[in-house]
Amino acid sequence: QVHLVESGGGLVQAGGSLRLSCAGSGSILRLNAMGWHRQAPGKLRELVASVTRGGTTNYADSVKGRFTISRDNAKNTVYLQMNSLKPEDTAVYYCASGRTMNFDYWGQGTQVTVSS
Repeated sequence: QVHLVESGGGLVQAGGSLRLSCAGSGSILRLNAMGWHRQAPGKLRELVASVTRGGTTNYADSVKGRFTISRDNAKNTVYLQMNSLKPEDTAVYYCASGRTMNFDYWGQGTQVTVSS
């Protein structure tokens, strides 16, 4: 079993920055892949960024160059540094983990709101 706890969401003006954190506990195998997804009102949940335990990263085209995902394996924690935020980044952001990129475990979500 895996438990994920997110923090760091909030309200920020366009052009600002936020840093999300997600602390995982439980099976190390099921924390191999960790990632951030987001879901805006009326839209499907989408993958924002992911990172493996070995450090391989992947980003959605819409956030490349603005967001950076990283992880601290010793703490089983993944971070999402979000810079140059846009109103269209407004969404609930979910942390997820799994043995592979087919994420099996999800956090409760944290709201990010970017005002114009």
